[in-house]
Amino acid sequence: MTPAGDGLPMRDVVERTGVGEATLRAWETRYGFPAPRRLPSGHRRYRESDVEVLLQALRLRAAGLPVKTAIERAREGAAPSRSVFGTLRRRRPDLQVDLLRKRSLIAISRAIEDEGACGAADLLLFGAFQRERHYRETQGRWRELGRVAETALVFADFAVARRPAGQPIEVPISDRDPLAREWLIACDSSDRAACLVGWEPPGQADAPDAQRRFETIWTADRATVRCAALVCCELAARHAPGVVARIAERLAEPVPAGSEELRRAESLTSRMIAYLAAA
Repeated sequence: MTPAGDGLPMRDVVERTGVGEATLRAWETRYGFPAPRRLPSGHRRYRESDVEVLLQALRLRAAGLPVKTAIERAREGAAPSRSVFGTLRRRRPDLQVDLLRKRSLIAISRAIEDEGACGAADLLLFGAFQRERHYRETQGRWRELGRVAETALVFADFAVARRPAGQPIEVPISDRDPLAREWLIACDSSDRAACLVGWEPPGQADAPDAQRRFETIWTADRATVRCAALVCCELAARHAPGVVARIAERLAEPVPAGSEELRRAESLTSRMIAYLAAA
């Protein structure tokens, strides 16, 4: 009998996670996880935390993420996020947060949409509109964007998920989802990226549209935009698993982190936006 303090033998990990022995060995070789302790006999011994991470990685895999990405996120302790704004704030606490009116968000969003759609053959496009009526007001524009994008997903309080021919895939969210308070436009392609996310503070339910304000961050850093796209994939996996599976492998490809020069440009542009919005 193996003493409890020696850790879990492989057979116990297989039984508790459903991951086969061959897969555990393959993941250990390819991804460096799990990393069991070896007994003098050569037998592997795993920690309880290894089981927890494996189970989390399996949940992320079921949401459509590739193996490598699922393992990395699980090891970071990243439970599936339902807030793009919150995820990016944790990832990039250096990003400036501006309180902007809705009209400013519309203007910036359209600039990002136009830039993303300009010649990007492999464009992945994500948008969050809170309410279906807000999406319907701009559906004609998004129909055109959907034609130039490889894949386009939009989130709102739709009654059901829909995949209209030649148009963005409609993904429903409930009023209890964190994304129901968020404004999002994210464009991810092989040669350009940009993302704008706004969070609407409580207490504005009765405010006129023109008076609504959002805490807003934006970035052109490809790694940060990729993070936002992955969160969107996790959210959409329940309603559009086939679509998510097709693009998840591409989103797992590594992207370079932004340079210090890019971050300075982001900071300067954010200041410009704040001054223009206040004018």
